[in-house]
Amino acid sequence: MTQLHLPEGLQITGEIKPGFEQILTQDALTLVVKLSRHFESRRQELLAMRVGRAKRMDAGERPDFLAETAHIRSGDWAIAPIPKALECRRVEITGPVERKMIINALNSGADSYMTDFEDSNTPNWDNQISGQINLRDAVRRTISLEQNGKSYQLNDKIATLVVRPRGWHLDEKHVLVDGKRVSGGIFDFALFMFHNAKEQIARGAGPFFYLPKMESHLEARLWNDIFVMTQSELGLPQGTIKATVLIETIVAAFEMDEILYELREHSSGLNAGRWDYIFSCIKKFKNDGDFCLADRAKVTMTAPFMRSYALLLLKTCHKRHAPAIGGMAALIPIKNDPEKNEIAMAGVRNDKARDANDGYDGGWVAHPGLVDLAMTEFKKVLGDAPNQISKQRPDIEVTANDLLNFQPETPITEAGLRYNINVGIHYLGAWLAGNGCVPIHNLMEDAATAEISRSQVWQWIRSVKGVLEDGRKITADMVKAMIVEELVKVKQSVGDGATYDRAAKIFEEMSTSSDFAEFLTLPLYEEI
Repeated sequence: MTQLHLPEGLQITGEIKPGFEQILTQDALTLVVKLSRHFESRRQELLAMRVGRAKRMDAGERPDFLAETAHIRSGDWAIAPIPKALECRRVEITGPVERKMIINALNSGADSYMTDFEDSNTPNWDNQISGQINLRDAVRRTISLEQNGKSYQLNDKIATLVVRPRGWHLDEKHVLVDGKRVSGGIFDFALFMFHNAKEQIARGAGPFFYLPKMESHLEARLWNDIFVMTQSELGLPQGTIKATVLIETIVAAFEMDEILYELREHSSGLNAGRWDYIFSCIKKFKNDGDFCLADRAKVTMTAPFMRSYALLLLKTCHKRHAPAIGGMAALIPIKNDPEKNEIAMAGVRNDKARDANDGYDGGWVAHPGLVDLAMTEFKKVLGDAPNQISKQRPDIEVTANDLLNFQPETPITEAGLRYNINVGIHYLGAWLAGNGCVPIHNLMEDAATAEISRSQVWQWIRSVKGVLEDGRKITADMVKAMIVEELVKVKQSVGDGATYDRAAKIFEEMSTSSDFAEFLTLPLYEEI
């Protein structure tokens, strides 16, 4: 086994496979230790604040724009200028830090590629460190792969690389500093920065990031302070790091200006992370007797609360000269059914056309086969312009009530309930087997979409409004019976695997138990 030289106070319990020592170097780990010691207590304080706020919202508190930061919202300020490499982001493709995926995504024709240590990736030890190796090779353009008789390598022209580390709630359980687990996000970020930042700058880009799951501007401030210290440690000019924040919690939607302000030297805008956002709404209002959303398929970007959120994000970004990036169209090409495929493609076209016409600077796709289609819709509006940040939207007025106008409430159907159960089992089973990004029923599912499925089922059981359109009340017993039936269907489509039996059991526990788990990935992570 390869011996590592570890800084004092750091312990690694994960297996050190050949090549891992190139990432887990003493100097890189020293940066992890330094950042952990300096910032871990703040992370824990912020996580405790989340818990406190969740309790208050469970008791009936409603979010609102913050009185104490009104001067920031009304102030005349802008973020620092965007670097050339991030000016044009009409189509961004996303996917896990898997070697073939990285090559295909960089070659896809998209303007940028968000490579993901978070929701589309199972964060087991092997995936996290292999992912770092893959990205080191990608940055240096040495990445290649021979697989199943095919050869994969980078084209001359590739997408701009943007990295998403894990959110604040996730630990890295295989790395301890002074006996405590380190933050998964700090670990992912520090290793990538140490090995690649200077190389990226030398190649005309830079260390660019996506920051997930934030719930307040104080959480953005923590990231900003980490950026400042890291740049100082690595001898980089302040403001070199640029980060786009995903607005994917209902509480962060009330602090968009403040989040941009905290990161203003390091900001590259905001993204409308729609799937996590829907999950966040269900989670935060799970005990509210008035709150109950219809079938997942009916909650689209045209739903009142989603429309308000998307327009407010756009207005806020452009007012601050920041890019506004639209969310994910989860639809993917359907190879063997031209009719269904055309319906799916029309859905993607409509989604991107709406974003482009509203004023968005770009949007996300989950599959290389959608890049051209999405690009066409943005080019229709943008022409040759790299973005439309100059398109200000003073006409948009969004109130707190608009953000909280949770419609539609109906229909809730047996098909919709079964769909949630089926997707939940299928996705969790794949995740436990090491794959965090799974095509299911012609949609690309990741942790965010699976979260909607299980939280919706949990809430329907408990809400007086959780009634099927045929008049039957959704109950835990009904769900348990359907889980048995849907497990059979999942196995018919994917084969018999032990992880799917375990997934069905987990889905049952998480959707019918009296307690609501904050994130399904937290208990799952302890099993991998």
